[in-house]
Amino acid sequence: MGNQYAIGVDYGTNSVRALVVDLATGAEVGSHVFNYPSGEAGILLDPLDPHLARQSPRDYVAGFLTSVREAVLQAADAEGFTPQAVVGIGVDTTGSTPLPVDSDGTPLAMKEEFEHEFAAQAWLWKDHTSHAEAEEITKLAMQRNEPYLAKCGGTYSSEWYWSKILHCLRTAPKVAAAAHSWVELCDFIPAYATGTLHPSRIARGICAAGHKAMYNEEWGGLPSAAFLDALEPGLSRFRYITKAVASDKVAGKLTAEVADKVGLPAGIPVAVGAFDAHMGAVGAGCGEGVLVKIMGTSTCDCMPAPLSKELPDVPGLCGIVPESIMPGMYGLEAGQSAVGDIFNWFVKNLAPAEFGEGSDAHVNLTAAAAKLNPGESGLVALDWNNGNRTVLVDPLLTGMVVGQTLHTTAPEIYRALVEATAFGALTIINRFEEYGVKVEQVINCGGIAEKNPFIMQVYADVCNRPMKISRSGQTCALGAAIFGAVAAGAYPNVEAAQTKMTGVKSTVYQPIPANVAMYQKLYKVYRTLHDAFGTKEFSGSLHTVMKDLIQIRDGARRGRLLNS
Repeated sequence: MGNQYAIGVDYGTNSVRALVVDLATGAEVGSHVFNYPSGEAGILLDPLDPHLARQSPRDYVAGFLTSVREAVLQAADAEGFTPQAVVGIGVDTTGSTPLPVDSDGTPLAMKEEFEHEFAAQAWLWKDHTSHAEAEEITKLAMQRNEPYLAKCGGTYSSEWYWSKILHCLRTAPKVAAAAHSWVELCDFIPAYATGTLHPSRIARGICAAGHKAMYNEEWGGLPSAAFLDALEPGLSRFRYITKAVASDKVAGKLTAEVADKVGLPAGIPVAVGAFDAHMGAVGAGCGEGVLVKIMGTSTCDCMPAPLSKELPDVPGLCGIVPESIMPGMYGLEAGQSAVGDIFNWFVKNLAPAEFGEGSDAHVNLTAAAAKLNPGESGLVALDWNNGNRTVLVDPLLTGMVVGQTLHTTAPEIYRALVEATAFGALTIINRFEEYGVKVEQVINCGGIAEKNPFIMQVYADVCNRPMKISRSGQTCALGAAIFGAVAAGAYPNVEAAQTKMTGVKSTVYQPIPANVAMYQKLYKVYRTLHDAFGTKEFSGSLHTVMKDLIQIRDGARRGRLLNS
């Protein structure tokens, strides 16, 4: 395995990173980040519609060429590396991020006629303009007693494939008419790199198809043409019929044209693409009983489970899809629509000037919040500033902070927001276990897990579980590189590659019993608010919520005095 390397290309919300990895050890010998130049931090926004979030396909292509080329140049300084030693390439992206293409597979946004049309761009995962269409898809599937929702938590999301295409049909008919097909970003990039863009040749990954497009072999692939056309006549013409496959398969081989631009030899196998969180789970060392939390602007929680064990349909999950994370295993996905984005929102819009700006404000607020004891602020927040992905699956839910007084401080609110995201994480873990999926370990990765011990300790205390941290700071790109290696045949399977290439850090955040006890009280308040504002079935009372918070606050403050 010496002197063999793979490249993982990781498309995030604001940038793309390429990572060159030694297959024998997992050592990362070259990397480069390309920030998307278009829009605001790479996102095309509409001031008239806060639900809209699009991206430029041109940025994606430029990102691949630049990040891979620069990572390869950096790797040249590593002993034993040569471009000829790269055996495979893997790609992960955000999702669902579909883009409309013409009959040749060219993105419509890359054609002069449509380059300034919002609808012709890539529809970023966090675009919620199709919330009404998502609700309509859910209702029709239920009315017709179709099975399509069973494997995606029972509710279709505005973040997903068909709701976005349906919204385009209704609001941008010119773009819809010009679109021959829609392609997920994780399928588009491997197709671009291998010259297989034509819709009849493109490899469709099971990860995107199964979790976001209601694809399942049990009902023959995608939803039926009759169902899709019942939503909107003509919607079924975007129903591809090719079989969706796992990411250990080869999507194609690097073309001479692309290879020349990135400094690699032509013919390198490129693996079928998947979503960033799913490949990040592999890069973090996921396996049976191991939940991986990819923590960034949002979070995605991924777990594999053996295909040999029957699983129930779990309400509120983003999907239970065979082989979407690891070949031979079910892939279970959940997540939160905003985590880091909530902290950034507070810093950008509400943090007092005394705490500084940007990263300085995060550091200063974190330090001040860490000095507080759990419960002593008397606050509880809901982590729904960008809707709820799991378990309520409702993009129209919004955030809130309860318990404020004239003495409430910015660090107290900041801590309450951190705690709210941890309560949301615990709600997801509870949902897994309520349906018999045991969470035996939690491994965290991403920028928050890497850089913020305070947040990780809060998560350990709220969830009452040790919080481990992935050894790699680039788990999504590492997971993509692992699939590149497996697809190329350098390893017989993903598990064998994980054994050599992944691991966790020595630092483990252990629950603090006193904090756990206080958070159990606060979580009861959180769940009351969660159910009251998020469900139709709530039949309790909110009358005692503020009084309960005051009681918790006073108890926490007395405890601090006694211990001081």
